[in-house]
Amino acid sequence: MTGDQIFQLFAYTLPSLVTGLIAFYFFRLHTRNEDGRRRFLLHKDSQKDTLPVRLQAYERMALFLERIAVNSLVVRVAPQSKNKTDYENLLIKNVEDEFDHNLSQQIYMTDECWNIIKAAKSATIQIIRSAAMSESDSADKLREDILTQMIEKQSPSATALAFVKKEIGDLW
Repeated sequence: MTGDQIFQLFAYTLPSLVTGLIAFYFFRLHTRNEDGRRRFLLHKDSQKDTLPVRLQAYERMALFLERIAVNSLVVRVAPQSKNKTDYENLLIKNVEDEFDHNLSQQIYMTDECWNIIKAAKSATIQIIRSAAMSESDSADKLREDILTQMIEKQSPSATALAFVKKEIGDLW
């Protein structure tokens, strides 16, 4: 091959390489765009099905938090005997049962929200236990001590419920 032939070969090859690279770039860009569009449409379709289920899970957890709110718990669950320890155990069992009943809802909410709900449950149990350590001698006196203790501070359930409401607002 002579120099002219090599130059002609190069002159024909260079434009075809540039055209091929541009075509490859646009094809890849188009493919990514289509893939993103398909993902968006799938996400949009799945939102139609999952959003009501997620909202129902948040509703159930809001109900759980309302039911374990210390003030409503003490009013709703009456002592079965005069024994303070029995009443303490009854209140804690009630909180634990409510939690166990709603355990499956965690798959529909964020880890942060679930951890806050668990912390509210633990704090509620801690409030009951700390009130039971007082000098009260009967279940009725324990009820009074718990209610008195809650006058001074906000219920852990109220804090967790505020976070749940905020997270539901973020869904929109």
